[in-house]
Amino acid sequence: MPDSRPMPKIGPYSLPNRVILAPMAGVTDRPFRQLCRGLGAGLVVGEMVTSDPALWHTRKSRQRMDHRGEPGPRAVQIAGGDAAMLAEAARLNAERGAQIIDINMGCPAKKVCNKAAGSALLRDEALVAEILDAVVTAVEVPVTLKIRTGWCADSNNGVRVARLAEEAGIQALAVHGRHRQQRYQGEAEYDTIAAIKQAVRIPVFANGDIDSPRKAADVLDYTGADAVMVGRGAQGYPWIFREIDHYLCHGYGCPPPDMNERASVLRGHLHALHDFYGDFMGVRIARKHLGWYIAADNRFDPVRQRILRAAFNALMQPNEQYAFIDDLFSLESEADLSWATNGISAA
Repeated sequence: MPDSRPMPKIGPYSLPNRVILAPMAGVTDRPFRQLCRGLGAGLVVGEMVTSDPALWHTRKSRQRMDHRGEPGPRAVQIAGGDAAMLAEAARLNAERGAQIIDINMGCPAKKVCNKAAGSALLRDEALVAEILDAVVTAVEVPVTLKIRTGWCADSNNGVRVARLAEEAGIQALAVHGRHRQQRYQGEAEYDTIAAIKQAVRIPVFANGDIDSPRKAADVLDYTGADAVMVGRGAQGYPWIFREIDHYLCHGYGCPPPDMNERASVLRGHLHALHDFYGDFMGVRIARKHLGWYIAADNRFDPVRQRILRAAFNALMQPNEQYAFIDDLFSLESEADLSWATNGISAA
């Protein structure tokens, strides 16, 4: 059945639907955010930005903080382990145009956790409370929080952290259904997310293994969450936002993108990457995205996927990548890959 509940709100912002793009370092740059929003994401969250302003002069940080041309609300995620520094980072990002500040307490990466940031913070609930109070007090824009269910299976403290968040004035909470030590292994569990939703009144977003419209609907039904947050399910298939939204609104699926739309979207994505990063870096960053698009294309088995990725990764110029896309979507059959083993036939 279609979900008839009111749409969730984050402070003054009412979301247009229940499908959110999760922040992913190295993935949710401005080109990808704009693409996903255009294909139905109700909210997009930028890549994690360090809370240390001394590091903001780097090329990577400048690009992660670039939200030019994006419609609101613009959500910026900050990460760190020092309450005062996180508060200052929130204030500076708000001054630069961030309309929502999201605090990262969910990243499982070792280089983040080793600095007592990301999901490592879940081990210290007193520090969690200090950080939340400091950041909420520092800015007038809404503050949200992303967490995991806990640090490990023996420390599943997501409900306690959620209550701390609500008490501090956090406006919405995203919960990934794994503890930190799982990283991305095994299956996400939704019992903790359901318990968190029962424990707090603020909007709760369910995250983890949301890879289809039916899965999104099932997770919302099971947890009572207000929205789903999609991460890896959008890599190579950004149409997932449109498809989930349609399913939640109507109770049935919509047609998948045809070959013409897939080619057009992929070409547009590559063009945006080249424009944003420049030809040299854009060509290289496009390689991982093309790999995800190929992995999501059911025309190709794993062997053919490897052939295509290797051929694309050897290309050095934007025009070669565009020619590759033209060839990729003009295949009359999945076996017609001779051009991929000898370079681009059209180039």
